Amino acid sequence: MEDFDQYMNSYQTQWRRDHLTNQDEGEQHHKRRPWILPRELWEEGLLQSIRSDKDNSLPAYLDCTGVQKHDGVHNLKSSWVQCSNLYFAFREDREILAGFLHEHVSPLIETVDRVELEWAEKSPLDPSTLLGEPHGQRGKNQTSPDIAFLVNGGHGIVLTENKLTEHSFYPCSGRKRTYGNPAPQRCLELSKVYNDPTNQCYMLEWAQGERTARKYWDYIKFTGEALETLKCCPAATAGYQLFRQQSLAEGLAIRGNYEFVISSVAYDSRNQTLIKCLKSTGIDNFASGWGRLFNGKAKFTAFTHQQLVQWVYEHDRQGKRRDWLEYVCKRYGYGVLNGEKSPHLH
Repeated sequence: MEDFDQYMNSYQTQWRRDHLTNQDEGEQHHKRRPWILPRELWEEGLLQSIRSDKDNSLPAYLDCTGVQKHDGVHNLKSSWVQCSNLYFAFREDREILAGFLHEHVSPLIETVDRVELEWAEKSPLDPSTLLGEPHGQRGKNQTSPDIAFLVNGGHGIVLTENKLTEHSFYPCSGRKRTYGNPAPQRCLELSKVYNDPTNQCYMLEWAQGERTARKYWDYIKFTGEALETLKCCPAATAGYQLFRQQSLAEGLAIRGNYEFVISSVAYDSRNQTLIKCLKSTGIDNFASGWGRLFNGKAKFTAFTHQQLVQWVYEHDRQGKRRDWLEYVCKRYGYGVLNGEKSPHLH
């Protein structure tokens, strides 16, 4: 499905008409759209079991942890809300999630002990110290994976970027001339950047105000395949989030107390624009190509939301997750309703 974003505009608009009473158009980025709720009604886009009045309340979790929800949570296409509906929902029912991660992420995973949104370690493994980022907070102004799974009694961790309709993993902020980069074309000469990041990567020159020198390159080691395949810095045009998360994962793997660290992406298999977003970088499919770039302790993998839905459908023998299945299938077009596989799952 090439135009997945446009498809979801229509799909979420129809879902809203079918399931929500309020039809007032909300506003985001100074635009009103039928798939955007009034901001104060953002919880109407949440699964019932994680709303304010429930035991596994997402708003209560945000209040307790200080995690900042994304600005666009009232947009029915919000990947942050979708991440909460699909993955945070298993925070208190983790056994089936552990089986899924064992199968689709790593056979090393035996248990899931914690599920955390916008994960960040405490000092000295926090993003500010480890990556040289400005002091932010979980969910704002720092590299915080959308969701993290702490596994095997806390001895392993899976850092996960979650995507729905996004077109890419965004271009590097340091390339913007508005931030003072005098020569953004340097980012297109990979060998120079990789061999001399101090003088070739503008992110290491950010030393004034809050734009401090980043340490991403401290943890990045390319494979021979990467040096042959890549046409530019992998963060330059569409891989900035992936690059930062890979750096964070490698930093934690080197300096942390984990037996293994995995960087991952959860994405929708219909979003071909995202899947192909690194093509100009030299990677035809991010899911199969990104992990081959790096020679380090941290591993990379990707899995689809459809795979999670299919797994729950096949392994929820007692029907404990039937309400979840029905909701996510209707909400996002992920199959398996009334005992039948949907073509959307494949």
